[in-house]
Amino acid sequence: MDALPRSFTILMADDDDEDCLLVRDALALNVIPHDLRTVPDGVELLDYLDRRGKYEDRRQSPRPDLILLDLNMPRKDGREALGELKADRRWRQIPVVVLTTSTSDDDISFSYRSGASSYIAKPSTYQAWVELVGTLHKYWFELARLPT
Repeated sequence: MDALPRSFTILMADDDDEDCLLVRDALALNVIPHDLRTVPDGVELLDYLDRRGKYEDRRQSPRPDLILLDLNMPRKDGREALGELKADRRWRQIPVVVLTTSTSDDDISFSYRSGASSYIAKPSTYQAWVELVGTLHKYWFELARLPT
């Protein structure tokens, strides 16, 4: 008998509620049992990781296995948050996939220099979102080996 697939925690930092919903729907459509947590900006991303404020309960804010990070957010954008996240030894091992609308060479170069594990432009269709989430799952949770 096959073991049940392990559920991983994905933390998505994105101020676009529709994009967060698309990822949640794509996980369900692909029958992927991951726990998707969302935060609207870099300030809350770091609060979540540091378990500050409304994120202090470990059961409500489990350590993410993967972070999906938008670059263009209010208060603290993804560029700033990525730099702070990768500068902190507690968080630098967590893979960060920059998932953003920007296709700027400057943003791509900056993201990789700052420690991003991957850079993906947001899809433009629902079907492309579904395929992207399936591909992310296959790569990060079936093929790649993550630190525990």
